[in-house]
Amino acid sequence: MLILARLAVRFFPQSRLFAWANRPPRPIRRFAVHEAEWITWAVKTLAAHPRINAQCLPHALAEHAMLRRRGIASRLCIGVARLDGALTAHAWVEVGQGALAGASETAAFTRLAEFGSASR
Repeated sequence: MLILARLAVRFFPQSRLFAWANRPPRPIRRFAVHEAEWITWAVKTLAAHPRINAQCLPHALAEHAMLRRRGIASRLCIGVARLDGALTAHAWVEVGQGALAGASETAAFTRLAEFGSASR
């Protein structure tokens, strides 16, 4: 899924990607949230491979797609922050009340957009 997400980011317009991420979810399995940790681990492990070299947006898209396919409601969030005088963007996935991977990183970012839905 991570490789497909990288290709999608490269070849599809952002409007189409975010429309896909914002589509209505499948039937939600509320008690399957513990599976989210495994999905995060799998995507993070593959993204760490030198040949994959996935940035945060394909990483978040892959994670969001895998969660939604399993019926786990999630939000794909995009934010910006000024770090060391430069404007920086970041994408992350949230399930329920918190971010999955890189929760400490997301505190500095101002949320610009969110796609999908998660039970709050």
